[in-house]
Formats: sequence, structure tokens, C-alpha cells
Amino acid sequence: MPVYDYKCTACGHRFELLQSISSRGETVCPRCGGKVARVYEGKWAMGKRSGSCSCGGNCQGCSGCGG
Repeated sequence: MPVYDYKCTACGHRFELLQSISSRGETVCPRCGGKVARVYEGKWAMGKRSGSCSCGGNCQGCSGCGG
């Protein structure tokens, strides 16, 4: 299953979520419960590599940072 990036429209929290391709992407922010939007970035268009981080080490809780 692919890993997708999400960003909360309420608090701005970014996080990753392992989801099936057929998933509609409906989820809520784990921090505040607000609505989220899937983040699309060209550098990850072919999928993420395990252990890489899209936030540059400035996030809380993504699998790349382990924060």
C-alpha cells in the first residue's frame, strides 16, 4: 500500500498515512480532528522510499523523521 501525505486545513499539521489505492482518502487530522487535504508533490510522484522524509525533519510524527 502507498503512503500519502496529508495536511490539515484547520491547524496545518502534516502527516503521512498508509492507505490502499482504492481509498477515497477521507480522513481527519490526528491532532485536532479537522478536515484534511491530500498533498501532491512532484518529487514524490513515483512513490516514497522507506525512511525518506518529505518535511526535511521539521514535522511531528512522520515515518521518515520518526518524530
